[in-house]
Amino acid sequence: MTAGSPVAPVPVDLPEVLDRCRALVRPAMEVAVGGLHPWVGEMAGYALGWCEVGGAPAAAPGGKGVRPALAVLGAEAAGAPGRTGVPAAVAVELVHTFSLLHDDIMDGDATRRRRPAVWKAYGTGPAVLAGDALFALAVETLAGAPDGAAALRRLSAALADLLRGQADDLRFATRPWTGPGRVRPEAYRTMAEHKTGALLGCAAALGALLGGAPRATVDALDRAGRHLGTAFQVVDDMLGLWGDPAVTGKPVHADLRERKKTYPVLAALDAPHPAARRLAELLESDGDPAGAAALAEAAGGRAAALEEARRQVAAARTALAAVPLRAAAAAELDALPAFLLGRAL
Repeated sequence: MTAGSPVAPVPVDLPEVLDRCRALVRPAMEVAVGGLHPWVGEMAGYALGWCEVGGAPAAAPGGKGVRPALAVLGAEAAGAPGRTGVPAAVAVELVHTFSLLHDDIMDGDATRRRRPAVWKAYGTGPAVLAGDALFALAVETLAGAPDGAAALRRLSAALADLLRGQADDLRFATRPWTGPGRVRPEAYRTMAEHKTGALLGCAAALGALLGGAPRATVDALDRAGRHLGTAFQVVDDMLGLWGDPAVTGKPVHADLRERKKTYPVLAALDAPHPAARRLAELLESDGDPAGAAALAEAAGGRAAALEEARRQVAAARTALAAVPLRAAAAAELDALPAFLLGRAL
C-alpha cells in the first residue's frame, strides 16, 4: 500500500480480528503476570477479568482488547509478523490496567465491568500495590524486547501524557460549569488525547517500532491512535450519559454526580439553545442528573459529541493514509473506528 492511497477494500470481521490478536497476546500476558507475587498476581488477574476474588476462573468477560490489537496490527502494518508486536501489546495492556486500578480509586468508582472495582474487592492499599506492580512489570517486559530502549522512551512519553490528562481530568471537576473559569470543549479534547489517546497511539506505534517501521510510519500510527483514543473517550462520555448500564457495565449519570466535565455536557453548555441555560442552572445547583442529561441532549450535546467523534475518526484515517502500510493490516486498523462509533449509535 502506498502513502496517500485509500485503504484497500479488504473485508474485515473486527470481532474475529480482536479475537485473533487476543489469542496471540494472552499467553504472553499470563506468563508475565504469573511472575508476580501470587496475591498481587491474583489481583492483576481479577483486574484483567481472568478470575474472581480468591482466584477461581471468572465468568465475567474481560475488556475489548483494543490496545493489544493495535500493537499487533501496528507490527503487521509494518510488514512484520504479528507476534513481533506482542511485547508492546503486553506492556501497554499492563500500563492500561495499572491506570484503571488507580483511576477507580481516585474517582471513587466502586464498579468496573459489572463487578466491584479492585479497590472495593481487595482494599485500597492492595489495589495501589497491584497497580504499581503492573507498571513495573510493563517496563520489564518492554525492556527485554528488541529496540527496548527506544520503545521504553516512547512508552514513558505516553505515560507522561496519560498522567497529564488524568491530572487535568481531576482538576476539571473543581472548576465551575459556567463563567470565566469554565472548561471549554477544546481543553477537554486536549485532556482526552492525553488521558486516553496517548496509550492507544503508543500501542500502535510500539508495534510498528518493534516491527522495524521507519520513524514516519511509527509517528503516523501514534497520531492515528491518539485521534482514535479521543473519539473513544467522547463515545465513552456519551455512554455514561445515555448508555444502558446492562450493556456498558457502568452506572449511568455517575460522571454528572461526580461533577466530571464530559464532552457532551460541555458542548451543550456552549450551544445557543434555551436548554443550555436551564442545564447550567441545574448543574450549578447540583440538581437531578437525569434531568441534566435530558437537557444536555436537548441543547445538542449528544449530536455535537457524535460529530466530534466522527471528526477524530476522520483524522485517524487521514494519518493512516499518509504512510505506506501493509494492506490487510491497514484495513483492519481502519475497521476499528466504525466499531467505536457503533457503540454510541
